[in-house]
Amino acid sequence: MKNKLRVVELFAGVGGFRLGLEKAGHKTVWANQWEPNKKVQHAFNCYSKNFPNDNFIDINKDIDKVKIENIPNHDLLVGGFPCQDYSVATVGPKGLKGKKGVLWWNIEKIVRNKKPPYILLENVDRLIKSPKNQRGRDFGVMLSCLHNLGYCVEWRIIDSSNYGFPQRRKRVFIFAAKKGTKWFNNLKEHHKKPNFLHNIGFFSHEFDVLNPEKDLNLTEKIKYIENTKKISDKFVYKFENSGFLYNDIICSKKLKPNFLGESKALKDILIKNVDDKYFIYDKEEINKWKKLREAKKKNVTRKDGQTFIWSEGKMTFPDSIDIPSRTIVTSSSGKTPSRFKHIINDPWKNELRILTAEEVELLSGFPKGWTNNCNMPESWRYFCMGNALVVGLVEKMGKTLSK
Repeated sequence: MKNKLRVVELFAGVGGFRLGLEKAGHKTVWANQWEPNKKVQHAFNCYSKNFPNDNFIDINKDIDKVKIENIPNHDLLVGGFPCQDYSVATVGPKGLKGKKGVLWWNIEKIVRNKKPPYILLENVDRLIKSPKNQRGRDFGVMLSCLHNLGYCVEWRIIDSSNYGFPQRRKRVFIFAAKKGTKWFNNLKEHHKKPNFLHNIGFFSHEFDVLNPEKDLNLTEKIKYIENTKKISDKFVYKFENSGFLYNDIICSKKLKPNFLGESKALKDILIKNVDDKYFIYDKEEINKWKKLREAKKKNVTRKDGQTFIWSEGKMTFPDSIDIPSRTIVTSSSGKTPSRFKHIINDPWKNELRILTAEEVELLSGFPKGWTNNCNMPESWRYFCMGNALVVGLVEKMGKTLSK
């Protein structure tokens, strides 16, 4: 019999976590989505359009101002908390001390007060290496917080394209289980086994990896895990793409995906007969696109006087449609030449064009038109998908929690 969990969704965006978890049979009992400094709450308007029967208190309110008593008890707390302060695309990311990085402490406050059995969070993969001048500190602080609140933790960096999805999107997922739950006991009983991360842990049930080394010792003690302040001041650690924390034992290992199912490519979601406004015919504009895709290298001097060589590799022009797409970013809209936007050769017209908003939705696993019909500007449709997760990954995790 399936376990139907009561879910609270933070930083909900346009509802990717909810969509995936409800496909797996779970029920959302409360959500919060708030975009600071925006008069029109486009993401929330889209969320409320697609989930019209909610009567949640404070659903569209600054999470810092939401009263704990207005958040119902729940079994699973989820959220793709804002990543700008961890993202490699951010100039001088400040991690937990940044304006959006501090939102971690809202999560910690809710966990401390509501004590949900399970937590599932998502962020950019760079989180585990943040900040640049003290690698691993921010993730170490998060682990320390969860440890002090009575949770064990597993994490896995997952590239959605490695498991059959048509977008190359690499994100870290963090799963925490409270002491006394079945998943906590699973880690307690089996964490010393060399194949725990491969065959026994939470992520192993839906995300296959290559077989482990049978004689490798994977665990070590983590210093002063109970002292979050000391972790913040002194902790440095090289986190690999998979691992766990149980009590003061930490395991970190680089795993390689081993997906044997059917994989999708960009061409599998392309839409035929798209509007002419998405096509690029001007030769000068096309040449600008090409130039931006070329390799670049130059000397850069920092404010402190240190110099380094900044370089970018050559990128394919146009994007291949026979493999999964590159990561959708928030600035993916419009025909202005860009290194990071997607430009393809339309297979039906044999002309260059950008991706449509509907195609970007499909690349992230949302139904076609998910962000349409809610008075959202087209640029915001791309923006929301640039912030969204791949829905199918969350559905897989939801299925594991249902078993």
